[in-house]
Amino acid sequence: MLAIVRDAFLNGAADRGRLVYLVGPSGAGKDSLLAWVRAQRPARVRVAPRAVTRATGGGTDFAVSEARFAALLARGAFALYWRANGLAYGVPRAIERWLAAGLTVVVNGSRAHLAEARLRFPALEAVHVTAPKLLLARRLAQRAREPEAEIVRRLARNDDAFAAVPEAALTIVNDGPLAHAGRQLLEFVEPRPVPAHERPVPSRNL
Repeated sequence: MLAIVRDAFLNGAADRGRLVYLVGPSGAGKDSLLAWVRAQRPARVRVAPRAVTRATGGGTDFAVSEARFAALLARGAFALYWRANGLAYGVPRAIERWLAAGLTVVVNGSRAHLAEARLRFPALEAVHVTAPKLLLARRLAQRAREPEAEIVRRLARNDDAFAAVPEAALTIVNDGPLAHAGRQLLEFVEPRPVPAHERPVPSRNL
């Protein structure tokens, strides 16, 4: 399912890049989607790194201790930060330089933090990634990151995340081949130029 509402960067910031903010329930596959997009090496897109207070599985996340996170936060090192599921997440301020350079920056974010993130970056574009509940439960079990009790708690918290995100510019249902959902995200963050022969011919009023 592809639903795009394009009101992006309409407040005079079109020459400063785009901030794309992914949200969705645990197990929706946001990390996998970002890894797929990065593997395509889009020229004008950067996936933002995140500091996380747990061991990470690689990608753009890097693990820090609670003490290190607090020190970075005190130094103003994060453009965005939040807490979710007992963990702290921080997005470095490098994204501000990328945006100023006109790049598209993709952040793996938190739906609970979306409103606050919009205050910081008013032109932010939200992308909602979701999947059927049974598939989410299977993915959480397969990644073997948390004990079963924590998976149950995550699934219970997910109930709130199944509601639509009305302000989302794009909704992706990630319930099939990863490449199918990945192409939707890639087309959104770096649309391909429309060849001249595919452009609509303007009508003439006679």
